[in-house]
Amino acid sequence: PFGGSVKFFLGNGVEITGDEGMASLAELTDLIDDNTALVAVAYPNFFGQIEDFSELVEKAHAAGALVAFVINPIALGLLKTPGSLGADIVVGEAQPLGIPLGFGGPYLGFFGVRKEYVRRIAGRIVGETTDKNGKRAYVMTLRPREQDIRREKATSNICTNQGLMALAAAIYLSLMGKHGLRKVAELCYHKAHYAADRIDALEGFDVDRSKPFFHEFVVKCPLPVAKINRALIDKGIIGGYDLSQDYPELENHMLVCVTEMNSKEEIDALVEALSEVNVQ
Repeated sequence: PFGGSVKFFLGNGVEITGDEGMASLAELTDLIDDNTALVAVAYPNFFGQIEDFSELVEKAHAAGALVAFVINPIALGLLKTPGSLGADIVVGEAQPLGIPLGFGGPYLGFFGVRKEYVRRIAGRIVGETTDKNGKRAYVMTLRPREQDIRREKATSNICTNQGLMALAAAIYLSLMGKHGLRKVAELCYHKAHYAADRIDALEGFDVDRSKPFFHEFVVKCPLPVAKINRALIDKGIIGGYDLSQDYPELENHMLVCVTEMNSKEEIDALVEALSEVNVQ
């Protein structure tokens, strides 16, 4: 989703557009001009869809702007990497990397940049080297001095420690490996498409297939989503997100997410419950 309202980063005079309503990717691309500093896109987007950002990235770079991708790390087991698509900055949420759901946290955010921007990023950079005995060692390679001597001018002040979550994600990644991550991504993709096919076959339900999707998809429902979700919770099922909360024009539309954690039996139970709700 993109849009047209404006806010400001206090103290920096940075103007932000695009936090209300929806606009097409073409409309977002048209907003880029010589005053644009950065363009941020979600990959996949909020609706789970996979979009072609090639024209947007080309225009942003031609205007001297940077491009940031907000990503789902599991999706990269199947999709092209942001770097290969022209991203300068990558940020995301690492909760899918073996971190359990916890009512909003603690979770783990991550970010990366192209090599030429490493010295301009916030925080601390740990590098790999060898000690005097030739063994692998990790050292503080880069750390902005402002964090210690001029904190009001620092680009980052680390005040919380998500080291435990970082450790959990690192263990998950080391155990899964690149082949394991691809397998998880494939499970997410195929299970989500199985669910979408079954829901789409129900009378009154319509899955949005206007663009390819990874493991989230939009369903147009025959009844208000709130009513459907009340019926589902009575059956022990958490329903999809009611999109009309953010987008009034998407009344009776829900966002459904299916991951590797959902079994075929659970998906079938959801479909059966939806069919019963539609009958009522």
